[in-house]
Amino acid sequence: MPESQQQPQPQQPPRNGGAAPGEPSALVLGGVRLADGRTVDVRLSGGRIEAVGTAGSLVPGTRLDLGGYLLLPAPAEPHAHCDTALTADTAGPVPYAPGDVQRRTVEAALLQLGHGATALRTHVRIGGVHGLRSLEAVLEAGRALRELTELSAVAVPRVLTGTAGADGLAVLRDAVGTGASVIGGCPDLDPDPTGHAEAVLDLAARHGCAVDLHTEGDDPARLARLAAMAGGLRPGVTIGPCGGLSRLPADMVGRVAERLAAAGVTVVCLPQGDCSGLEHQGVRGARTCACAPVRLLRAAGVRVAAGSGALRDAVNPVGRGDPLEAAFLLASRGGLPPEEAYEAVAGRARSAMGLPEVRVEAGFPAELLAVRGDGLAGALSLAYSRVVVHRGRVVARTSAVREYCDSAAAVALDLPRQTRPQSGGEQQ
Repeated sequence: MPESQQQPQPQQPPRNGGAAPGEPSALVLGGVRLADGRTVDVRLSGGRIEAVGTAGSLVPGTRLDLGGYLLLPAPAEPHAHCDTALTADTAGPVPYAPGDVQRRTVEAALLQLGHGATALRTHVRIGGVHGLRSLEAVLEAGRALRELTELSAVAVPRVLTGTAGADGLAVLRDAVGTGASVIGGCPDLDPDPTGHAEAVLDLAARHGCAVDLHTEGDDPARLARLAAMAGGLRPGVTIGPCGGLSRLPADMVGRVAERLAAAGVTVVCLPQGDCSGLEHQGVRGARTCACAPVRLLRAAGVRVAAGSGALRDAVNPVGRGDPLEAAFLLASRGGLPPEEAYEAVAGRARSAMGLPEVRVEAGFPAELLAVRGDGLAGALSLAYSRVVVHRGRVVARTSAVREYCDSAAAVALDLPRQTRPQSGGEQQ
């Protein structure tokens, strides 16, 4: 996404709209365009969409003029690593003191909120010398952010089998009691990958937790066994980033994908690059990062969501954590239509995280993203200015101004431009 974006200041209310927490007044998003081309007013109240009507028809309520913006269901981030985020420039070892982890988590969550993600699932390493301290720091950050974004944590142990696995299982059980809402794991890092996945699924079934496993996905037999074990588990099983599937023959991927689809397993791909969860890459040597073969998976009926993965850490020092960039890459490089690419970071990402569906219709949660642009393709291409709504109030705003120097050519061609307003109001 463009580097002209400025970081929002979510604690400050918008200049002409948005109720403070606890205020019952409605907020009307005025003159906004929907994906179907209509220009409407949208009234929000009580954290939900109360009404959608023709432009200028909805009163009363505080009004926020969003003429020139496209209104979409807000994206969600299903695969973050907030405990390691923003450490690319760290000199020496990454600090994992609870205060450091909490600060990084808050900053990373706010960065992604500014991009539009009103919910975030972050994978947190547990065990070893740090025990549950990183998880506790992430959960504390989530409590501090609860008015701005919804943050959930995946507890990720390293080894769960053999003699060393006893400690891993114990700390994983403790993590559930501490507040981890999702049980994770890295089967590829365990001497017994199948036993690792079985241990995670068994613990999740006993505690009623969702599962989210890191795997490269380059072993079709292992994925088939995982699908057989995961079938019917509720509230659901997610795996990712599965970049290794892109290096397998298409017919082999198709057979594995059919089994994953039948078992209801969701795949979260990372179009922007890899993540810090797959530590075994260093052992295998340098390689080209690859995104999971989304079109092949979708053709087999697999639910595919997209996440960001690394956010300016050692794995990807330029990672932006922007869901619209993930959608842009799925459309520009993955061959998906813009609508399906955006759905991967919005509707399917929310579904993978167990969140309720969002539509720009009355009765649905007011989790919304307004992006300057006339249509979805244009918004993914030039998503400069954004307004983010969480639980019915504006929580982040990013504004960009495009200006050109005066020239006869610009005047003659009547080039589009964004200019600074003469006094107050929204930028045009």
